Amino acid sequence: MVLALIQQAVGHYSQWLKGLTAHPYDYEWEVIQQFQLHWNPQAPDPAAMFDQCLQNSRTRRLWQDGIWQPKRVMLLLWQNDPLTTGALFDDLFNEMRDLEARIGRFLFGCDTLLADYKQAHPTTVENNHYHDDYRMIALYLGCRYPELYAFYNFETFTSVLRAFQARDVPQHHDLTRYFKVLRTLMGFLDKEPAVAAHFERLLHPRRCYTGRAIQAAADFCRFVAAR
Repeated sequence: MVLALIQQAVGHYSQWLKGLTAHPYDYEWEVIQQFQLHWNPQAPDPAAMFDQCLQNSRTRRLWQDGIWQPKRVMLLLWQNDPLTTGALFDDLFNEMRDLEARIGRFLFGCDTLLADYKQAHPTTVENNHYHDDYRMIALYLGCRYPELYAFYNFETFTSVLRAFQARDVPQHHDLTRYFKVLRTLMGFLDKEPAVAAHFERLLHPRRCYTGRAIQAAADFCRFVAAR
C-alpha cells in the first residue's frame, strides 16, 4: 500500500469525524460493549446468553437483513446442542491456535450443527446457517477481541486495497489478511491523535465500547471505500 495515500486519507477521515455530532455507525461499538458485558460460556442458559450478547438499541442489521438471519439460526443451534456449539465458539476464540484453521473449523462445525438440527427437526425449512460470507465470524471475533479483530465486508476491503494501490487484491475471502491490514491502518490512525479524541467525543461511554478497538480502522476503510 502507498504510504502517502494512507496518510492523506487519515487526514480526510479525521476532518470527517470532526464534523460529526453523532457517529452514524456507533451501534457497532454498542454491540461490542454488549458482547463484552454478557459473553459467558458457563451461563446456565447459553442460548439466552448468546441472544443477550447480540442486542442493539438502534439496529439489527449486523445479524439480520432480509433472508440473511445468522443470529436466528445460531440460536437454534445453541438450543439444539449447547455443548457442541459452545465448544465451537471456544475453539474460535482460542488465540493459542492458528486463526485460519479456527475459521475453517468454525464453518465446518456450523455445517455439522445445522445437519444435526435438521435431523432432529425433519420438518424444518432451515437450509443455511448464513456464516459462509464471514461477516458473522468477523463480528464474533471483533466483539470478543476488539483490539485484534473487527467487522468485515469483502467489497469494502477490496475497495480500500485498490484505493491504496495494494498488490494482489484478493478475489476471495481472506480474513487473516484483512485483520493484518486493519492493524496496519490502525497504526496510522494512532499517529493522528485527533482521531482518538473524536471517538472519545462521539461514543457514549455507558453504551459503547471505549477501549482500544480496531473497529476504528474498519470504519476508516468504510470511509475510504465510499469516497
